[in-house]
Amino acid sequence: MTSDSISRRAFLQRGAALSLAGSAAPFALNLATMAEAAAQTSGGADYKALVCVFLQGGNDHGNTLIPFDEASYAGYATARGGVALGRDGLAATALSTTLGGRQLAMAPSLAPLKPLYESGRLAWLLNIGPLVQPTTLAQYQARSVPLPAKLFSHNDQQSAWQSYGPEGTLAGWGGLSTDAVMSGNGRASLTCINTAGNAVYLSGRSAVPYMVNPAGVPSLYALNGGLFGSAACEAAFRQLVTQTSQAHVMASEHARVMARAIDVNAQLQTALAATPALATAFDGANPLANQLRMVAQLIAARGRLGMRRQVFFVSLSGFDLHDNLLSRHALLLGQLASALVSFQGALDELNVAPNVTTFTASDFGRTLSSNGDGSDHGWGGHHLVMGGAVRGASLYGQLPGAGLGGENDTGQGRLLPTMGVQQLAGSLGRWMGVSSTDLNVINPGLGAFNAGTLSSLLTT
Repeated sequence: MTSDSISRRAFLQRGAALSLAGSAAPFALNLATMAEAAAQTSGGADYKALVCVFLQGGNDHGNTLIPFDEASYAGYATARGGVALGRDGLAATALSTTLGGRQLAMAPSLAPLKPLYESGRLAWLLNIGPLVQPTTLAQYQARSVPLPAKLFSHNDQQSAWQSYGPEGTLAGWGGLSTDAVMSGNGRASLTCINTAGNAVYLSGRSAVPYMVNPAGVPSLYALNGGLFGSAACEAAFRQLVTQTSQAHVMASEHARVMARAIDVNAQLQTALAATPALATAFDGANPLANQLRMVAQLIAARGRLGMRRQVFFVSLSGFDLHDNLLSRHALLLGQLASALVSFQGALDELNVAPNVTTFTASDFGRTLSSNGDGSDHGWGGHHLVMGGAVRGASLYGQLPGAGLGGENDTGQGRLLPTMGVQQLAGSLGRWMGVSSTDLNVINPGLGAFNAGTLSSLLTT
């Protein structure tokens, strides 16, 4: 971040992170409207959106995408010990794609995703993770090149995935990318939408997250009949919090923020109320499905809101599985698969499947070796990309060794990434319409990575 970003305006923008999460916090009404820009109303065919599905806690990639050919499976089973998945149970999810004679299978609980993969709408990214620059195992061991700060720390590596910096970094690559393309949005404050709590991924220099509840857009309690049941009290409250002619510049700016926030909140409620309900079924007991249903509803309202570019953040927690890996991980991946299948179905229903690209991310991968009942913090891992613009039925990147001691093993089967997050961010940003110049600024070190690795991931 440059020094000018830590200015009075930037300070106020960061206050937008205190957006309304429920009716119990009336004064935290969504302050993200500070980023509201004068923009023409649009939202026609030229619409594109990114959806980041963050797997909180560090997903165990070793039991997500599993070596299936006999030789590779033997190395996997030896390394994993008691947490290895049985090979017989992987036949139904074995992928048709092979790399150098090696074959992979998805975890059995990801079976609902196999049709999306085989039909070319889902791809896997192999051994991706935060890097400063391409790094060999020898360079890592000698500490001869810069490395991401505070490796293996949950909070810092969540931030590194989302922003390339440790916890406390102020802007993420999702928000910075939308800074470059949000000018065509009718409501700039609705460019970056979060259903899952604070996430630096959505923060830019102009863009700030607008937070919504998966159950809907809450009303401001004090302006919805809740302030003593008195219209006069509501009017007095509105005047108090939106009065811009105040002596102190901060008080005046806050009032402008509140006025815009109240206006945008009302417009979003109106747009969603006028949007037909989705016919696609979502599992109401699945927290990720509820978030993605709300994202689909917001996408359905894009035309009424004049939106052309949007970025969404959703998450599923529980992946820090130092124990109970076999039972808990299967349940979590089952929730992931169910939610993604419903979401893609909703996008098909809305005829926007080619316009929305969904991808997973996580704190880090985990150790291939087991601690007895689970796995420990790692680094690189495998992630999926899904959507109508994805050239799927493909594996992108370098497949690591199936067992311990490979050329990317930093210890205990902890993978040194061979694909940097910058490469994914660059590919997604380019698809969204971010210029090459801006991509290199947003994603430090992008030029040092192999530009061809993900050049064919997405259609234009």
